[in-house]
Amino acid sequence: MSTPACAANLQAVRAWFEESFRTRCELGASVSIWQHGQEVLSLANGHCDRAHTKGWEADTLVPVWSATKGPAAVCCLLALEAAGIPLDCPVSEVWPEFVGGGKSNVAFIHLLSHTAGLCALDERTPIDNYDAVVGALESQRPLWEPGMRQGYHARTFGFLLDEVVRRLAETESLGEYFREVFGSPMALDFWIGLPSAQWERVSPVYPGRISISNSDQPFIKAFNTAGSLTQRTFTSPFGLNAVSDFNQSEMWARGYASMGGVGSARGLAQFYSMLAQGGRWNGTQIIAESIVRRLEQTHTQGNDAVLLAPIAFSAGMMQDPLNEDPESEGGKLRQLYGPSRRAFGHPGAGGSLAFADPENGIAFAYVMNQMEVGALPGERVQGLVRALYGG
Repeated sequence: MSTPACAANLQAVRAWFEESFRTRCELGASVSIWQHGQEVLSLANGHCDRAHTKGWEADTLVPVWSATKGPAAVCCLLALEAAGIPLDCPVSEVWPEFVGGGKSNVAFIHLLSHTAGLCALDERTPIDNYDAVVGALESQRPLWEPGMRQGYHARTFGFLLDEVVRRLAETESLGEYFREVFGSPMALDFWIGLPSAQWERVSPVYPGRISISNSDQPFIKAFNTAGSLTQRTFTSPFGLNAVSDFNQSEMWARGYASMGGVGSARGLAQFYSMLAQGGRWNGTQIIAESIVRRLEQTHTQGNDAVLLAPIAFSAGMMQDPLNEDPESEGGKLRQLYGPSRRAFGHPGAGGSLAFADPENGIAFAYVMNQMEVGALPGERVQGLVRALYGG
């Protein structure tokens, strides 16, 4: 592989990006790549609507779905660090009511690594009633022995972390905490709870089309199977199940920490650039380097019980799983985050992706409005990452 982010590789990124508008059904999209604290490539093309009446710009904002989880996790880690609380501490030490349903042994690392067994709720609870969701989480019995199994907490992850941050930082919400600690000081074009002054900048998102090649994927089958753990996970708490729901300003404003973030590619990449530099930004240590180390260290890897694919998680971030077959040469099973084993980030439904590669000082973000179908990002962004690293 050639040197990451060299001129030839950045040109290859540009070529792949432009080709996606011709042959990969791209509608509107942006890419932002940073190295050593400087933006080295910014791409934007296409339109905000299918009628092509409004052009897509570099500062266009768009819902990024679960790419919100990365910034949310960093907020939680910072709040825990500030309070001097280790990750193996029981959650009930901060949140006493959490012990309901036999959860006294659930630790913060279980929440952050999707191993708590709280991915789906038995109680039918509306997603727009925060207090009701928190109450349901307090009484919910883990679906498996915490720490013994991995299952992506698609929706509950954000509520769990939000409540922890509210209690530790005495703030109104995780989104407010993010804005206070990161968003405003770093002038980030990314929000978890979008103020009304920014609403006119948001592009709508459009659902992906399931093709014949997608239909046999285990995740798609499980997602559409009533009663499956995958479907239960993605529908509890219930509500916001249509893509069109994410085009409503009320959703943008609520600041759902699992999937309610709205921002630009540059805003996300800038945040990850800070992480790629060990928590430093413009000469200021925004977060301790020890927090970044936690984001780099894999905590769990396995065939995820919800996503039905090999997934690795650190403390709140997703990573590429490694090939554990003793007969193989090892290495990564996939390279959503590039070749470095220290890289981490998070995808969002439909194809958005943001990550940090501290080993090479690289940060990357891609956002778009025409969604793809599947549990993980598809060829449009995978090709960009391959090009960035000369693959």
